[in-house]
Amino acid sequence: MHEVAWSKAAAVAPTVQEGLILAADTVGWLDGKVIGKPADEADARRILTTLGGRTHELWTGVVLWRRPADVQLCWQEKSLVFFKKLSEAELTTYLATRTWLGCSGAYAIQEKDDPFVQLLEGSLSNVVGLPMESLARHVREIG
Repeated sequence: MHEVAWSKAAAVAPTVQEGLILAADTVGWLDGKVIGKPADEADARRILTTLGGRTHELWTGVVLWRRPADVQLCWQEKSLVFFKKLSEAELTTYLATRTWLGCSGAYAIQEKDDPFVQLLEGSLSNVVGLPMESLARHVREIG
């Protein structure tokens, strides 16, 4: 994950004379395999059915890159997430919202009282896509 985030930061760095670059990439893991972003609605259905009633990991790789000194900090953050087993009707309704588009794991967590997603361990902001707690700590470190 941090390799993808670093590649994103490296693509931007030459265009930044001075400042701090932030890049991140999040991916899900289940049974030792990547849970990627769904290619289409059928793929989203497959992913959500596979996740249903199970716990999976969400990893976010983050890079801070300070220009012009080119000081870089890279780290990964892990959260454990439980996704509810959806009935066929719930799954069809959820897919119709299209909130799964562009989301690793084919879902986007609602920050409060999500009916389908439960954070078991780690940072909620990491599940959203950017671990704000560790980001704040590392911003202070890099200056």
